[in-house]
Amino acid sequence: MDPLKALADAERKPYWLDSPARPEARPRLSGSTTADLVVVGGGFSGLWTALMAKERDPALDVVLLEGRRIGWAATGRNGGFCMATLTHGLANGLERWPEEIDRLERMGVANVDEIERTLERYGVDCSFERTGELHVATEPWQVESLNEHLGLISELGLDYLPLDREQVRAEVDSPTYLAGLWERSGCAMLDPARLAWGLREACLSLGVRVHERSPVRSLDDDGTTITLRTPHGAVGARHVALGTGVFPPLLRRLKHFVVPVYDYALMTEPLTGDQLASVGWRHRQGVGDSGNQFHYYRLTDDHRILWGGYDAVYYNGGLVRPEYDQRDETFVKLAGHFYDTFPQLSGVRFTHRWGGVIDTCSRFSAFYGQAHGGRLVYAAGYTGMGVGATRFGANVMLDLLSGESTERTRLRMVKEKPMPFPPEPVRSGVIQFTRWSIAQADQHQGKRNLWLRALDRMGLGFDS
Repeated sequence: MDPLKALADAERKPYWLDSPARPEARPRLSGSTTADLVVVGGGFSGLWTALMAKERDPALDVVLLEGRRIGWAATGRNGGFCMATLTHGLANGLERWPEEIDRLERMGVANVDEIERTLERYGVDCSFERTGELHVATEPWQVESLNEHLGLISELGLDYLPLDREQVRAEVDSPTYLAGLWERSGCAMLDPARLAWGLREACLSLGVRVHERSPVRSLDDDGTTITLRTPHGAVGARHVALGTGVFPPLLRRLKHFVVPVYDYALMTEPLTGDQLASVGWRHRQGVGDSGNQFHYYRLTDDHRILWGGYDAVYYNGGLVRPEYDQRDETFVKLAGHFYDTFPQLSGVRFTHRWGGVIDTCSRFSAFYGQAHGGRLVYAAGYTGMGVGATRFGANVMLDLLSGESTERTRLRMVKEKPMPFPPEPVRSGVIQFTRWSIAQADQHQGKRNLWLRALDRMGLGFDS
C-alpha cells in the first residue's frame, strides 16, 4: 500500500494515551504545604520514586508534582519494552564498565523481576508479558555484530538463543532477516500508559499526595528547606527528587548533560487472524533490528503492530516544542520501511502516529547526582530505554537521599557523569554531523568514518 494512503486516517496522538482507561486528573497544588519528600515529574522516574519511598518508610509524607498529566510525556509515548538492561544494551555497558558488567546485568534482571512482583502486589493490569526480545540482523555486517558477544553472553550466563535465517524467520517471518538473537528472559512487553496509571493508583493507596497540572516554576533553598513553587501553590520539603527528564531542569547544571531527541512511532489497525498467521510471531517477542538507525516493533494485546524508531531527530537549538511531536516526513519513511519488512501485510493501515522527546546523554544511559548538600537528587539521560531502568534509577535516588552506601551507589556507573555536550551553536553542528555519519555507516556495511571512530575512542555518540 502507498504509505500516504495507509496514513491518511491515522490519528495524530499517542496510541497508549488514546484510551478510555485514562483516569481523571488529580487536583492542582493549591496553597502552601510542607512534606518530607517532593518528587518532581509524573513519569516512570517520579512514580517509582514516590512509590518506593513510601514502601521504605510508610510514615514519610510524599508529594508528587506533575506539570501536565501523569504519563503524558515519554512515559506514555514509548514502545512498551521493559528491558533488563541498565546500560542501554550489553555492548554499551561492556564498553564503559567492563569490570561491573556482570553485576549490572544481574541487577538489571532482578529489577525486571521486582517490577513484575510489584504489578502483582498492587494489581496493576498493564498487559505485562515476559516475551523477551529478538535482535535481528538485516545486513551481513549486522550478523557479525550480533555474533561478537556470544562468548561473553555465555560466560555471563545470560539467556540468549542464537538463530540462523530459517530459525529467526520461523519466529517472525520477514524476508529481510538474515539472523537473530532471542534474549529470552531479559525483556517484557507492556502497555506503558496503563503501567503509569497503575503506579499512580498504587502511590495514592499508600498516601502519596499527587498533584497534576502543577508545573514547578522555581526552586529556593534556605539551607534547611527546599521550596518548590507552582502557579497556584508552593511546597517546602527536606528532600527533593527530580525526575523531569529532558524538560527545562530546575537544576541548571543538568542542561549541559542532556539533549532532547525526538523519536517517532506508528500503530497499525488490529491484524486479522490470517494476517497475523502470515507473520507468525507466536511468542510475541519485542523486535529490534541491528542498524545504527534501528527500528523497534512489537505486538499489542489486540494484535496491532507498533512500529517505531529509525529517525532520531535533533532540532537545532535543542528546542522542545509541541509541533515537533508530528513529523510527516518520518511517518512516511517509517510506513515504507514497515511494508519492506512485512510485504505480506501490504493491506494493513495505520490508526495512530505520534512522536515524543527523549532525554539523551553522551553515554546513552542514565546518570545520577546530588545537589543542595545532598538534599536534592536526580536521575536523567536514560536515552530511550527507561521503562525498566527508571525503577533502578529511583532506587539510586532514594539510596543517595538516605546517605547510606549501597551496592547501587558504589557502582562506578552511578558515581561517574557523562561528558557534557558543547554549547550551542556548536552542539547543533556536532549532533547533525554525527547523525549524518551514522546514516552513512548504515549505507556502507557499518563502516564508521573518522568522526565516528574518534567519538568511539572518547566514549561519545548520539542515539535514542
